[in-house]
Amino acid sequence: MSFGLKLRRSQAFRSVFRFCWTHWRRQPGRVAFMLCAVLFSTLADVLTPMFAGRLVDAVVSGSASDLTAWNSALTAFGWLMGLAVLAVVLRHATFMTIISFTLRSMTDIAADSFHRIQRFSSDWHANSFAGSTVRKVTRGMWALDLLNDTVFVALFPSIVMLIGSTILMTWYWPLMGLLVGLGSLLFVIVTVCMALGYVAPMASLANAWDTRLGGSLADAVTCNAVVKAFGAEEREDARLTRVMGKWKDRTRRTWVRGTINGTLQAGLLTIMRAGVIGLALLLWANGNADAGDITFVLTAFFILQGYLREIGMHIRNLQRSVNDMEELVSIHSQPLGIDDVPNAKTLVINEGKIEFERVSFHYGKHLAPLYKDFSVTIKPGERVGLVGHSGSGKTTFIKLIQRLHDVSDGSIRIDGQDISQASQASLRQQIAIVQQEPILFHRSLAENIAYARPNATQKEIETAAQLASADGFITALPKGYGTLVGERGVKLSGGERQRIAIARAFLADAPILILDEATSSLDSESEMLIQHAMERLMQGRTTLVVAHRLSTVRSLDRLLVFSHGTIAEEGTHVSLIQKKGGIYRGLFERQALELTKGLVLDVAE
Repeated sequence: MSFGLKLRRSQAFRSVFRFCWTHWRRQPGRVAFMLCAVLFSTLADVLTPMFAGRLVDAVVSGSASDLTAWNSALTAFGWLMGLAVLAVVLRHATFMTIISFTLRSMTDIAADSFHRIQRFSSDWHANSFAGSTVRKVTRGMWALDLLNDTVFVALFPSIVMLIGSTILMTWYWPLMGLLVGLGSLLFVIVTVCMALGYVAPMASLANAWDTRLGGSLADAVTCNAVVKAFGAEEREDARLTRVMGKWKDRTRRTWVRGTINGTLQAGLLTIMRAGVIGLALLLWANGNADAGDITFVLTAFFILQGYLREIGMHIRNLQRSVNDMEELVSIHSQPLGIDDVPNAKTLVINEGKIEFERVSFHYGKHLAPLYKDFSVTIKPGERVGLVGHSGSGKTTFIKLIQRLHDVSDGSIRIDGQDISQASQASLRQQIAIVQQEPILFHRSLAENIAYARPNATQKEIETAAQLASADGFITALPKGYGTLVGERGVKLSGGERQRIAIARAFLADAPILILDEATSSLDSESEMLIQHAMERLMQGRTTLVVAHRLSTVRSLDRLLVFSHGTIAEEGTHVSLIQKKGGIYRGLFERQALELTKGLVLDVAE
């Protein structure tokens, strides 16, 4: 394994254990109790072989009628039973404690991960598979369960047993202690090196393909309507088969390497067993050990061998749990992208005045900025349309106001307050938005409408639906407002989803309203019904309308015509339509011509 790969493995282990430590230290009392309980229960196992040897010595020293031998045997028996009971009680207490400890840690990890993922930037979510993200979190949660068990009730007692047995044997026979100590140390070193240098790299690769497999499954299931629309079931089957083939190959190689590692450990234990038993026989042959001593050595070694054999398994489990947690830990190490400043203020919007002051902005690593020294002011209560060709900067303008991106230079102010210094939640809670492609939760219609105001009454929900012309189709459903809409609202038509989103905006009653082509999915009749309602909704609110269909912006107070990140033209519909060679006039004439052709074709048919 190359030095670079070794370094990455070492860094992965450190990062995972740093992550776990942040959760372990939240429960210091439980950690201390478990370590103490495990320590004393393991020491009981360390002392057991010594009293087993004394029992044998007592038995072979005389008959049961010999009072001295009988008392020695009973004393050894009492110690053996006392140690056994102590170990059982302490191990039970350890397992009961680790249940609460691990469940608390898993709950915290899930909550912390969800909290962080929810606050990642929109770019992060756009570049991530939802299925893969869920898989990383759930796999990491259960990996912590295995890691906790491995560290607290497996590896720690194994280390205590190794050290205790070595010390005890050294006390009786230094050479035997040296053999057991060096042999055990060699076994642990080989096991760790094999696990980290031979098995772990392939396990990481297998996990990466496991994540891709989860993402591919989620992607195909989420887009099943598209799959069916193009009759592409077999194509998706073939695509998944290719991914599963890679996953199977990497997983098989991981398991094979784990098996080889296990066989090597068994071989080392066999060699060690031969050395210990051989040395014990030499000690007996030279008169340096009696029957009780041989019993002590053999019992101690076989108990130690069980622990050592399990150390190999525990290190494999530790390596596997670290591999499984790597991707989860990487989520927590990534920057949020858009983060609140320390002690961010609560934004209070009373009038709704929006100001862009010499704003510069570019996406990611793009060298050319979309906006450069961009300035514009939108007055309180003004209704402004944003028009222009695709890619001209309209949508970015909206995202910057919501602070879904941070500006590179300059500032954006609402009512004189710099939005970068305010909390994102307080900003977005005062902006109602109807997106071009509305997204609904797989919850009831009432819950989706009330998402902007969870404490809204049923009457308020129904009023908002009526204003959005959604009440008619909702009440016609068997469960009415209690109808579940399916994942992302798949049970509703595009126009119905749009009207639910519009009702949600009505209910929000925010001082700033954003309509991102809010009527694009509506039929002509529904569009006409809600236009008047929207006019009422705009009154007294600063309104931004992103428009592709220019018929929706004709009555607005002002139009901003975007071109390559600048405002090329601005004015009312009437003033812009009169500008010869203007961008807006060209767009309007093109749409009017397309509409005329459509009408002619309809008549001809």
